Order: sequence, then C-alpha cells, then structure tokens
Amino acid sequence: MTTYLPDTNILVDVLNDKNERRALLRKLVVEGHRLACCAVTVAEVYAGMRPHEALQTDLFLSSLVWYEDSREIARRAGRLRFDCARQGTTLSLADTLIAATVIEHGLTLITPNPKHFPMPEVALYPLPEGT
Repeated sequence: MTTYLPDTNILVDVLNDKNERRALLRKLVVEGHRLACCAVTVAEVYAGMRPHEALQTDLFLSSLVWYEDSREIARRAGRLRFDCARQGTTLSLADTLIAATVIEHGLTLITPNPKHFPMPEVALYPLPEGT
C-alpha cells in the first residue's frame, strides 16, 4: 500500500471534476492505497474556494489522511529551497514544504508539475504528459 499526497492542482481538479482526476484518485483507493493531505495543500485549496463550495470541500478534504508539519519539515523545506536556488532553480516555499512533507513521511506525490519538485528524494506518481 502506498500513501499518495495529491498536489493542490490535483485536489482542485477533483473538486471541479476536471481532467479525470476524480477517477484517478478513486482507482488508487480501490487498489488499496491511501490519499493524504497536508497544511499547504489544504490552505491552498481553501484560498481558492468560493463560499458555496465549502461543504463539498470540507467533506472531500476530511476524507484524506492528515500529515502534520513539524520543525524538521520546515527545516528541510528551507534547505531544499536554498539548495535548488543555488542550482539556478527558484521554487516556491509552498512547493518545498510539500516536497519536505513527502520526503519526511515517505509519501508519493501526485502532481501535474514535476518541474516544481526536481528533488531526487521526492517520489512522484507518473501522470501522462500534458495532464
């Protein structure tokens, strides 16, 4: 069993029923895998949520396994951002926090933006190109 952390883009697509993301996550659950979220992905979803979407959003996000942030995750995120910047890649703090959460908890990230997570320690779920 693998625990997958869907990136915010994936969560938003599920809530908006786009890009067949709902079917992808359903397939993973049926196969016996778990789906997770963290403070950053939840905060980003709520930052773009309209008031009439609150109930559906609450229900969906509460079905995901919650992974706490920690001092170690914060430290790792800062180091990831620093190291990538020294290699010429500027990453958002939100993406490095997600990456650090994935690494710290041994999760697999589902993202349509693998370029935002160039760290070799981040396990990525292979989405088809252009999705």
